[in-house]
Formats: sequence, C-alpha cells, structure tokens
Amino acid sequence: MKFAKSWSDEERRNSLKVSEKTRRELLEFAVALARGAGDITLKYFRKRPETSVKSDGSFVTVADREAEAYLRRQIRERFPDDGILGEEEGELAGRSGRRWILDPIDGTYAFVHGVPFFGVLIALEIDAEMFAGVINMPALGEIVSAAKGGGCFLNGEPARVSTTAKLADALLLCTDFESAGHHGFGPAATSLQRTAKVSRTWGDCYGYVLVATGRADVMLDPVMNLWDCAPLLPIMEEAGGTFTDWRGVKTLATGNSIATNGLLFEEVIELIGLRPQQ
Repeated sequence: MKFAKSWSDEERRNSLKVSEKTRRELLEFAVALARGAGDITLKYFRKRPETSVKSDGSFVTVADREAEAYLRRQIRERFPDDGILGEEEGELAGRSGRRWILDPIDGTYAFVHGVPFFGVLIALEIDAEMFAGVINMPALGEIVSAAKGGGCFLNGEPARVSTTAKLADALLLCTDFESAGHHGFGPAATSLQRTAKVSRTWGDCYGYVLVATGRADVMLDPVMNLWDCAPLLPIMEEAGGTFTDWRGVKTLATGNSIATNGLLFEEVIELIGLRPQQ
C-alpha cells in the first residue's frame, strides 16, 4: 500500500507511455461524454422525474438510466474493445486494457430534490491505473477534468488546490458528518470539525470539485463506491492535492475517502489517528 505523495519519477515516466496526442484526445472525449450526459440530466432536473429506490436505499431516476445508456453507447461506438463499469448497468468486459467507469448522476438525492450539487462522473482506467477523470456539474456550468501528467482544468482553464497550510484556517467539507459516526469514523470527524475553521456539507462530488479548484481545503466521505471515487484520484493529484482513504493510503479499494490540498494532508491524517503501521 502507498501513502499519499507526489508521483515518483518512475510513475511520471510511466504516464508518458500514453502520448500527449492520445492523452489529449482521450480527455477531450471524456469531457464530451460528460457534457452530453449532463445535458440529458438537465432535461429532467426540477421536473419531478420518475424515481425509484434501490436495495441500498439510494435513489435512481429515469435520468440516471438514460444518461448511462448514452455514455455506454458513445463509448462502444468510439472504442468497441474498451471495458465499461457503470453504477446502473454493471460491467461490460473489454480487451483493450482500458476501462471506463461511470456514475451518470452522483448526488442523486440532491438531483431529486432540485438542488444543483449533482454531477456526472467519468473515469478512464488504463492497465489497472486511473488515468483520467472528469466531473461535470451541469446545473452549475462547471466541468473539472484531468489526465495523468497533464494537469487539472476547470472549464478548460488550469485549476489548482488552495495554499491553506493549517487546518485551523481551513474550510472542511463532508457529504454527511453524521454518517461518519455510523461507519466508525465519528470521533475522527468530530476532531476535524472542532479543529477546522469552518465546516460545511457541500458534499458528494461537488465537495471534491471545490477542493481541486482551491475553493475548499478538505473533503471527507465515510462511504464510497468505485464509480464515486475513480475520477477523483487523477483530478486531485493533477490539481496538486491528495486523494486517499481515512488511513492516508492512496487507494480506491477501501470504500471511504479524504481529499486534501496536500499541505493539510499530514495534519488531517495525524488528527484522524488511523494511519496503519509501516
């Protein structure tokens, strides 16, 4: 397991195995996908779309299903050998070494209630490594995108994390602080809230957009699925920040996450007190 850090020289060299032209084309395609799916969601936003409740208690709407169907169709037409994993329709195996990971609406609860803090999430994995990520906040007109080794962008302009160096000066975000207690992180979340200057629940993917673009400093989630967090790793690292689990480990596999501006990473992880023994 790796602790959060900047990429090593070896990792940087490996990122160059994808040419600059290919990196640009793949990211442009991912952004176009996210924009198209976002347009679909806006057709239903604040229109009381047909909604049902899944077995895990979360909402799913006709907009989720239509947006994911669009994403899958576009990917299959452009890259028929690529794999696809989506929240609503499961996994389609590929044979190219690439896999697209899709969440057509992250923040469906917000979407159903007419709140604009929902987004389309798209990640591209190449040879089991997260290569690119896109978050489209269609109701807010913001698209954050990044590909490994190429930087992070907000609506096409370079984006960077904040320079806040002390948690006492930081804006701390979480989708739901109370849920942290339900999943064993209650004392840690309380300590972070007490130490941070301000805490807010501008959550789901929007919280990570704010950290990646320097408008917030730390974002927490006690529960995450792969499609929730896959695009966040390349976005946060290309923006100069960190994306780990609550123990400070750079991973997408443990079902929880913390994003920081990098400068606050050590203070946050030490305060949480869950760092594994090295």
